[in-house]
Amino acid sequence: MHSPSPIVRRKSRQIHVGKVPVGGDAPISVQSMTNTDTLDVAATVAQIERLEAAGADIVRVSVPTMDAAEAFGRIKRQVNVPLVADIHFDYKIALRVAELGVDCLRINPGNIGKEERVRAVVAAARDNDIPIRIGVNAGSLEKELQRKYGEPTPEALVESAMRHIDHLDRLDFQEYKVSVKASDVFMAVAAYRQLAGLIEQPLHLGITEAGGLRSGTVKSSIGLGMLLMDGIGDTIRVSLAADPVEEVKVGYDMLKSLRLRSKGINFIACPSCSRQNFDVIGTMNALEERLEDIMTPLDVSVIGCVVNGPGEAKESDIGLTGGSPANLVYIDGKPASKLRNDRLVDDLESLIREKVREKEQAEKNVIAREA
Repeated sequence: MHSPSPIVRRKSRQIHVGKVPVGGDAPISVQSMTNTDTLDVAATVAQIERLEAAGADIVRVSVPTMDAAEAFGRIKRQVNVPLVADIHFDYKIALRVAELGVDCLRINPGNIGKEERVRAVVAAARDNDIPIRIGVNAGSLEKELQRKYGEPTPEALVESAMRHIDHLDRLDFQEYKVSVKASDVFMAVAAYRQLAGLIEQPLHLGITEAGGLRSGTVKSSIGLGMLLMDGIGDTIRVSLAADPVEEVKVGYDMLKSLRLRSKGINFIACPSCSRQNFDVIGTMNALEERLEDIMTPLDVSVIGCVVNGPGEAKESDIGLTGGSPANLVYIDGKPASKLRNDRLVDDLESLIREKVREKEQAEKNVIAREA
């Protein structure tokens, strides 16, 4: 029920990672990366399926060896979400996963050796409609740039990116996206801002090695939030030392807060205080756990008292306001029913799922009329 985002996004060239458009007017995509052993095909497939269920648009898989490349091929056949192969140095691995159906190659052209090797990888990418992601990281800058700048700087990150880009430009290959990640928020933000004005290709955003679930979420939200507010960024990964599924959840919450994506439930909840007429924190914990499967956009407010409750509820698809002797539920901004505390979570979940079914049916009806 909220208005569209006021953010004006940077204009970028659109590429496709499998079925997912990146850049242009496409929604900002959310990525994550597996942390299983790629050689363990079953475990990796299971994790990718969990990531897809959480809403991941794209998943990256590390492919460090030729054996891992063969395992990647078996993994690719068993999943639906587009896969990016993360490759360093060995161009033959890139050629092999290109044969096996990879959707994107994460490889820095300048790191794979002689010109003919770069030419071979680019030819394979061109022949199979595979984009390339150039990934620059402050922790692995070229030694020459480390000597030149003395330490990682935004300028060093951008110069590294432009060197890799030059390899692709010489071969007239434009289907690529770029990242310039650093664990320092200021460095990453400055590098992305500089690079955004130099190229037209999509930018993959990330604050690398951001930290654990809480600290990494905070650091990523600040860094990526600054860039997204500038209109910079076409696809994001929130790097957390946590279950990769949490990366996807945080990524969507970040985009929802800026009104850039609207997948799943957008909860508005008060922090609770002595005015609350029900257990706000317990209710929210239960609802978030129970409703993780819902991908239909929905605004749900859960407010413990009548001070801010009615105002928030009137702006939500479904709003719960604490009251005495009963709590009041608003649907589409209008008072609808009263809920008792002893059945609060069960009844509210039922109302939310009913509203989701209504929205899904309405969307189907629109599609049917337009067909």
